[in-house]
Amino acid sequence: METAKPVSKTLTQTVTEDMLAVRVGSGTLRVLGTPVLARLYEQAAQLLAGTYCEAGTTTVGSFISLSHDAPTPLGMAFTVTATLTKHEGRIFEFDLEAKDETGVISRGRHTRVAVYSEKFQAKADAKAK
Repeated sequence: METAKPVSKTLTQTVTEDMLAVRVGSGTLRVLGTPVLARLYEQAAQLLAGTYCEAGTTTVGSFISLSHDAPTPLGMAFTVTATLTKHEGRIFEFDLEAKDETGVISRGRHTRVAVYSEKFQAKADAKAK
């Protein structure tokens, strides 16, 4: 009997100095930077989509849209969750949500596309020649 595939992936982090907007170049304040949320959303979605991929394949991000609606200070824990809402062929679509200790701080959507790892890397490397 095949086990059910997961439909969501949650990552838990604590805001560190390296995650602050002032450090990642997205602002002047000492709060969680929006690019950090985007990176963690992609990571959660990639890990989740990977459970659906065949050997020799991976997924690449093709679209991300998010709102960042509330600040999270240095030292506060937060989570990011990617929930798979659609999987058709090579396309994976996700709803995104982040929460800190006070509630929802961000929501968004993300799309990933399955590719053959070696073929995709070779295509990228050929651009540099």
